Amino acid sequence: MTTADTLFRPDLLARYSANGPRYTSYPTALQFRDDFEHADYLRAAADPGASATDLSLYFHIPFCDTVCFYCGCNKIATKNRARARPYLERLKRELALQAACFDTARPVSQLHWGGGTPTFLSHDEMSELMAATRQHFLLSPDALGEFSIEVDPREASTETIAHLRKLGFNRLSLGVQDFDPMVQQAINRIQPLEMTASVMQAARAVSFHSIGVDLIYGLPHQTVDSFSRTLDTMLALAPDRLSVFGYAHMPKLFKMQRQMDAAALPSPEARLAILRLVVERLTGAGYVYIGMDHFALPTDELAIAQAQRSLHRNFQGYSTRAECDLIGFGASSIGKVGDVYAQNAKDLADYDAAIDAGHLALTRGVRLTADDRLRRDIITQLMCNLELRFDEFDAAYGIRFAETFAPELERLREFAEDGLVSIGGGKLEVLTAGRMLVRNIAMVFDRYLRQQTMERFSRTV
Repeated sequence: MTTADTLFRPDLLARYSANGPRYTSYPTALQFRDDFEHADYLRAAADPGASATDLSLYFHIPFCDTVCFYCGCNKIATKNRARARPYLERLKRELALQAACFDTARPVSQLHWGGGTPTFLSHDEMSELMAATRQHFLLSPDALGEFSIEVDPREASTETIAHLRKLGFNRLSLGVQDFDPMVQQAINRIQPLEMTASVMQAARAVSFHSIGVDLIYGLPHQTVDSFSRTLDTMLALAPDRLSVFGYAHMPKLFKMQRQMDAAALPSPEARLAILRLVVERLTGAGYVYIGMDHFALPTDELAIAQAQRSLHRNFQGYSTRAECDLIGFGASSIGKVGDVYAQNAKDLADYDAAIDAGHLALTRGVRLTADDRLRRDIITQLMCNLELRFDEFDAAYGIRFAETFAPELERLREFAEDGLVSIGGGKLEVLTAGRMLVRNIAMVFDRYLRQQTMERFSRTV
């Protein structure tokens, strides 16, 4: 039996598929409270015990020149580039406000610009923002830091890529979604192959450490044959990482999705067939299935970190930098500092008003309980390293794992009978057939799910 056959069990995928969290955090953002105490964030930021840990910085740039109909990100569609200037000025003021809360001798080993479209900023504006960041925080050397940016190839020239490398970025994440012209038309993202190939060639010419590409399956007019052609093209481009997400059609939540013809979406059977194709083609081409839609070459840091049991997850997805405190900048950004999650105002006017008043723009958040921290560790270990060693939790938390989580382990007996997990020898291990259902396995340990509306989540498969 091949790796793809073992990974892809259509009978089990169909049976277990359900709505569920992606676990970029636990608890998820649905548990964030509007009456969140800013004092909790300030306390966690000033904790002297955190001085041994690195920092991670996330900057949200919400502007897009055009709107992709599938997108559920917090974004502002505008062709007015002048809107970037006042936003940049507020980001610079927020940098000073946040820096005052932390020990800025702590190195920044991870930095990420997301959006929206970060390259909506001009070259000079990007330089200005990075200079302000370096003014307030200590960025690690290029060889030690993971400094990434999301790039829309429609917005990035060869000169832009060279400029980003000069600023210190060493990883690119490229949005592609699909190369098929009919699909691109349906999702309002016209992006000829030449644009993507040019950006990747430019990134390699200036020695970016890693190039990742996003694809989406389940979009209008996609078929197994059409997506096979997209994969052919992508494999020829040979990115270091690939994220192949299942499209979540939630037009009640994301109004722009109503612009697409729901009748043109692939059937559940076709989606599953496309997913099988993805697994077969990518693993057959030598990519390692990391989990949660992510594939990486064996030489990529993600694959190496997983093999070394040092992989981590945060609000940007899988990460090789574990245990960083994450500071969020910009509208809607989320930070994780110690035992606190905190989110900035989503609405741009509210964000602007907070920064103009001279204080942080935090509006929602949650302080984790002891049970939250324990379950977060469990879910992170499952999602990233695909196993739980009970003695590690016994030593770290002063519990007897098998007794404390006896109900959860009992619920997982069905998973074990289906060959998704093994339980025994003092550990829970996600087997190869269970890796594509790791979200479902993690959900067993989520004590909040019974209180939540599952329609807020995407399908696990």
